[in-house]
Amino acid sequence: MTAPANLEHARFNMIEQQIRPWDVLDLDILSLLGTLHREDFVPAAHKALAFVDMQIPLLGSGDEAMQSGWCMLEPKVEARILQDLHVKRTDKVLEVGTGSGYMAALLAARAQRVISMEINPDLVALARANLENAGITNAQVRQADGSQGLASEGAFDVIVLSGSVAEVPHNLLAQLKLGGRLAAIVGSEPMMRATFITRESESTYTTTQPWDTVAPRLAHFPEPSRFSF
Repeated sequence: MTAPANLEHARFNMIEQQIRPWDVLDLDILSLLGTLHREDFVPAAHKALAFVDMQIPLLGSGDEAMQSGWCMLEPKVEARILQDLHVKRTDKVLEVGTGSGYMAALLAARAQRVISMEINPDLVALARANLENAGITNAQVRQADGSQGLASEGAFDVIVLSGSVAEVPHNLLAQLKLGGRLAAIVGSEPMMRATFITRESESTYTTTQPWDTVAPRLAHFPEPSRFSF
């Protein structure tokens, strides 16, 4: 097989063997995963891993990347988050933790506008280049600490935390529009849960935790106090 045929075969296997079995059945999302080339968002040193069911380091050594949160999440996790958020063409989206820009690209394909916040300047440069090369014009990467959100931009329809947190800060929930949805991976190893929170009214939120996974921590989010007696 030619190199492109090999890539398409690997992409097909990723969708059919990893993503569909994780209950990602939205045909539009499956089609998007087939056309938005994940390998173009993976560092050159790890392109062979683009379709593998694993977290891919983006900077430094593998251990350093995982400890610092400098990685791409597994393809099935990205796809399931995208599906479970029910992103609409009119949505304004905030992402915290840009990484390589792939999740921002997926979100941009479904939403009106995406602002993605990344604290690491090397990842900011990587993601901006990747999005530009992919021809994506409705996703903007900003170098900033995303743990406080972006209240200056007004309320968001969707907020995505592309990594794990011990708990979701209330200041982020307050930046959701009524009917807005937030997705995060919440908890501590070895047990974390995908958490989806919908703002029902000014002070009412509903939460679902439909599946389990584990992801590296996002920087600067609060950790619970741990006491030893």
